[in-house]
Amino acid sequence: MTNTMTEAKLFGCRQSMDLAKAVAKQYGASLGQVNFSTFSDGEFQPSFEESIRGRRIFIIGSTHPSSDNLMELLLMLDAAKRASARHITAVIPYFGWARQDRKDKPRVPIGAKMIAKILESAGATRIITMDLHADQIQGFFEKPVDHLFGSALFIPYLKSLNLTDLTIASPDMGGSKRAYAYAKTLESDVVVCYKQRQKANVISHMELIGDVTGKNVVLVDDMVDTAGTLTKAADVMMERGAKSVRAICTHAILSGQAYERIENSQLVELIVTDSIPLRKESGKIRVLTCASLFADVMKSVQNNESISSNFIM
Repeated sequence: MTNTMTEAKLFGCRQSMDLAKAVAKQYGASLGQVNFSTFSDGEFQPSFEESIRGRRIFIIGSTHPSSDNLMELLLMLDAAKRASARHITAVIPYFGWARQDRKDKPRVPIGAKMIAKILESAGATRIITMDLHADQIQGFFEKPVDHLFGSALFIPYLKSLNLTDLTIASPDMGGSKRAYAYAKTLESDVVVCYKQRQKANVISHMELIGDVTGKNVVLVDDMVDTAGTLTKAADVMMERGAKSVRAICTHAILSGQAYERIENSQLVELIVTDSIPLRKESGKIRVLTCASLFADVMKSVQNNESISSNFIM
């Protein structure tokens, strides 16, 4: 088999096209051509405009709502499978629907597992993703999953700030493991927020476990949705005597009044990745690109090499 036949091809979903182009540039390849036909009722159909028979292909696309983004990725996976691609890797910077990783009350779905099974049925033979909402989601797949961490991007940035009296904070009990991992690497203290929700996206009460007096605090989370938790936590910490409060969140969903809350909050800055494109600019939001991280891992996967060098923690 010739080298031409074994070279990987990269394709991007429309919702992640800017990131896909950046990944392709870092990878050293150009994106393959995909055309979309759209029916008058909104139904769409992707079409690969070049042969992918016998190739390893990477399809890059986050699956944040609306559900059209997930459906687009699924249709592209199915098209690749039916076009006889040899290996089909779904590169999903943000794995949507991941908050439904368990039954937290009766008569609700485990949406994350359902999505995992659908991706495999559509044709994905490997998954590359970053900062899943819950690590155990990897176990919902029967195919290999490369689970990357945003810490590879955030920790070098935090070190460049040269913050004194650094303290890492988790905005909730569930994120304490992530906060402790950052704190171990940065040799800093840890505090944890305990919150009670009235309902989804609505916090009724928040308490702080730990001392932040005179500290430069960095809140660490996997995603920021309405920004209610982050901004509330920042207020509590400033009230308790913190010098400054920053936040690190890998996935910037930023729905509802998130932008307004961030602008009016006591956060110095919110640091995110481009796993999800921002809806608008904000002077308080700093974006670190994850393109080189994904490109490096994709090269290693293509060459059957270890990816461990891409992990800090």
